[in-house]
Parts: sequence; C-alpha cells; structure tokens
Amino acid sequence: MTQRLSAKPTTRRGVPAAALATRAVHAGRDDLADLGLHAAPLDLSTTYPSRDSRGEAARLDVLGTGEICPGPPVYARISNPTVARFEEALAELEGCETAVAFASGMAALTACLLASVSAGKPHVVAVRPLYGSSDHLIDSGLLGNEVTFVEPEKAATALRPDTGLVIVESPANPTLNEVDLRELAEACAPVPLLADNTFATPVLQRPAEHGARLVLHSATKFLGGHGDVLGGVIACDEEYARTLRQIRFLTGAVLHPLAGYLLLRGLSTLPLRVRAASATAAELANRLARHPAVGRVYYPGRDHQRPAMQMASGGALVSFETIGDPHAVISAVRLITPAVSLGSVDTLIQHPASISHHIMDPQDRAATGISDRLLRMSVGLEDVEDLWEDLDQALRACAAPSAPIHRTAASRV
Repeated sequence: MTQRLSAKPTTRRGVPAAALATRAVHAGRDDLADLGLHAAPLDLSTTYPSRDSRGEAARLDVLGTGEICPGPPVYARISNPTVARFEEALAELEGCETAVAFASGMAALTACLLASVSAGKPHVVAVRPLYGSSDHLIDSGLLGNEVTFVEPEKAATALRPDTGLVIVESPANPTLNEVDLRELAEACAPVPLLADNTFATPVLQRPAEHGARLVLHSATKFLGGHGDVLGGVIACDEEYARTLRQIRFLTGAVLHPLAGYLLLRGLSTLPLRVRAASATAAELANRLARHPAVGRVYYPGRDHQRPAMQMASGGALVSFETIGDPHAVISAVRLITPAVSLGSVDTLIQHPASISHHIMDPQDRAATGISDRLLRMSVGLEDVEDLWEDLDQALRACAAPSAPIHRTAASRV
C-alpha cells in the first residue's frame, strides 16, 4: 500500500503532499531547481561576513531567543543552511512543524531535559526499557532532574505538579516492546510526551500523529543509514523548538554541516532501506522462533497485539534469547558484524547486557526483561538466505547450554 503523509497538505514551498517515498526524496530540496542546483549544497562556513554591525546586533537579539530570523547566517553555532535543510526534511516526514538537530541523540535528549529543568519542571516520568545511556542520563541527576520509572499503564498516576516530560521508546530498546502512544499521550496530558522513534523511523510510525509533542531520533542510526555519521534531532512544534535552539546555541551541541549533508542524503533512501530490512527481519524472526538453540524471539506483532494503526510493520530489529552462551554467537558470526549501534545497511548484532545496556543496574535490566541471554540484531540489506546461513551456524556453535535453563511451553513465541 502507498503510504501518504497526512499531517501536512503541502510543503513549505506549496508543493502538494505526496507519498512518503516521494517526499523523502524531495523534502528539504524543493528550492534546488530554482537555485539552478541538483544536489543540495554543503556549507562548511563557521562564520559569515556582514558590514552592517547594527543590523547584526538586532538579528542576534532575535536569534538569541531561539527564533529563526530572516537573512544570512551569522555564526555556525547558531545555525547552518545545510543543517537547516535536514531539519526541514525530517520535520516534514514526521509531520511536525519544525525540527532541531544536535551533535548526537544523547545531546538532543539532554536539551529536552535541560528545557524542562529550566522551566521549573525537573521531574520526568519514564517508561522502561529505554536505550541504556538514555536510562542512565535520566537517572543520574546530573542535569538537575528527577525521574520516576513506570510501566505505561501507571504513567498518569506518577505525574506531579513539577513533571515536565513523559519519555517513552516504542518499540523499546532492546526488547522491542510497543506502547500505545495515543493512549499514553492522552493519559498524561498536558505534560509533553517525548517519543523516541529511532527504531521505527517515520517510515513505520509518526508519533506526533498519536499525540507526542516531541519526537526524538538518534540520527546516527536509520536516518543516516550507513554507519558513517553521528547526529540527533528533535521534531516538534515551533514554540518548543525555540527553547531547544537556545540550549543548542549556549551549549554548543551543534550538528556538523557535513553530518547534516549526509543525513539529508540518507533520508532520500530511508523508505526503501527500512521497508527492505523490515521484510528480511520478519522472515528471520519466524525462522529464529523455530530454531532449537533459541529460547525466545522478540519482534513487534509476534507475541502481542500491535496498537492499531501505529506501526506499519514490525521493523528491522529482532531480539532473541539463546539457550546456550550468547557470547558464543557473537564470536561465531562471520557475515553479520558484531558491533553496537543499529540502522546501517549491514546487519549488526550485539549483547545488550554487555554493551548498550551494560551501564544499567543488573537488577533494573532483569526487571525490564533484558536477560543475560538476550541478543539484539539490527537487520541490514543483505540477502536473507546469506544472513540465515550465518545465524544458523553461529547458533549451532552455542547449542550446548552453558548453564541449566528451564523452558516452558510459554517460553517460545
């Protein structure tokens, strides 16, 4: 089925809304033909000349409030034309008014937390599991915030007068649990809901359409798509964006223009990459569920009802628990890359308890379903049979369990 964008009837330049795959190619580039260009330009300037000092001072007064001011750029820590193109494109794909890009996904989350603290709302309600570093940052108190970790159905009862954010990741890292975003947003209103959409991308779901005010991406992952760029971005409304731009300007957590260029280029193939990888991931999940060396498979839609109309498919991530030693699988793969991160064109596999979620307290990991035998695989664009051959031989290498494990009929999905 052709997926169309419903949130914006036209683009910034009045171009009629089109299918997602079409907008992914043209978003942020609608003016190129009028400029006599085909590829988006890369602006690497750190500063910009101006002979009008009085006018520059007036513009700085506006830019210092986080507003976008017409006219040429002033300084790269405030804004950059190449990065602005990426922000415009991502906002359009997510169905949001605007977007603010940062040096990394963690920098983007940090800015949101600082925005809440500065507004006198330091309390955060967070639905576990989250990405391990996100969990650690929220729980550390380093930014002056407090946190209450909850299950989705208890989020509303955890709200306080000083709650500034409700944070959720759906599908969750690394168990791929899904949360009904609309239900959560309505239950916690008027507190802003921040939804980490890194795993799903706007190809599979757009949280703003389900009530999220803030949509977070580690752009390093699927948006870039090739494992060669670091970045983060928040899609949101203009009012919230002004505060985020202020924080970015003052803290210097800016996205480098070359990264902005690569991310804009990555968006053009995002629908093709995500849909192809998702189809392969679904097939691998089915085969893993029947493998004698696998105890349980986690994949959206397999073991529970997906929230209606929220995700278009199960996505490109598959997690599974081994019966034997998971580290033996990591050591035995040959085609699949044993590495942290996700969303690249090549398939990656990692052991969350040792890497992405190692920073969490072991009891917290266990309480959120992150077992010591859980592996997380980010499926790339390789042929499904080649991937399965590598997975199968690696799983057979760990077939003999390193410790007794009690299995029940309910342990397999």
